[in-house]
Amino acid sequence: MLPKPLNNVYKFMLMKIGIIGAMHEEVELIIDQIQQKKISEFGNRIFYEGQFFGIDCVVAFSRWGKVAAATTATTLLLEFNVDRVVFIGIAGAVVPELNVGDIVVGERLFQHDMDARPFLHRYEIPLTGITSIPTNKTEITWAADAVHNFLKNEKEFRKELLEHNITNPKLQIGDIASGDLFVAGAERKATINRNLPSVLCVEMEGAAVAQVCFDFGTPMVIIRTICDTADESSAEKFPYFKEHLAAKYGFYILKAMAEQLLNN
Repeated sequence: MLPKPLNNVYKFMLMKIGIIGAMHEEVELIIDQIQQKKISEFGNRIFYEGQFFGIDCVVAFSRWGKVAAATTATTLLLEFNVDRVVFIGIAGAVVPELNVGDIVVGERLFQHDMDARPFLHRYEIPLTGITSIPTNKTEITWAADAVHNFLKNEKEFRKELLEHNITNPKLQIGDIASGDLFVAGAERKATINRNLPSVLCVEMEGAAVAQVCFDFGTPMVIIRTICDTADESSAEKFPYFKEHLAAKYGFYILKAMAEQLLNN
C-alpha cells in the first residue's frame, strides 16, 4: 500500500531523511557538511547521522547494485527510523533528448533485469502484480522544485560546468530503470528502448530502494544526474563524471532540497 501524500509538500521538514548514494563520490561532500555528526556501522555500511543545512538526516554510501542498495535502505528504515529516503547519484541516458549534466527525477522505477516469464509478465515484481514502483507526487514536487532552484541559483557551479562542456543542464521527470548490469552498449540500450519505451535513464540501484520503501510504506525519491549515454563511450565518460562532478551535483541538489524545506 502506497503512503498517502501530505497535504503540503513541505510539512515534513521536521522529519528525518535518509540519503543514499551508491558511490562514495556521490555523497562525500554531503557527509563533510553534516553537523553534530554521529557515525555508526551496520551490515558493513557506515552511516552518518546529524544535520545537513538544518535538516535531520542519515547519509550512507551503499555500494553498487540492487542488493547492496536494498540492504542500506532497509537499515535506514529499521535502525534509524527515517521518514523518507532520497537516493542520489549518476546514471546513463537511453533517450536522445537527455545530455550529460541533465537531471532526472524518477516518476516510476522499473527493474529491467526482472524477468520471471512464463510465470509472470516481463518486469513484474513477484507477488505484487505491478511492474514498477511509482514515486509520490509530493516527493516529485519537492525534488523538482529543488533542482530548478539549484540550476537557477548556483551560478558559480554553472560556470564550472561550462569547463566540462555542460552548457544548459535541464530537469526531466520520468521513468528510471535499474538492473544488476552496467548498460554500455547499443544492443542492451536498444532492448531497454524497445521494451521499456518510457524509461529515460538506467542505473543499478534506484528500483531496489523504491521496492524496499514500497514494502515499508515509506516515501522515497530517486534523483539521477546523467553522466553518459549508456553506449560504447560510457567506459570513458562514466569515470570522468564520477571523478569531477558527481560529488558536487549530489551536494548542491541536496542543499537545495534542504533549503526548500526550511524556506517554506
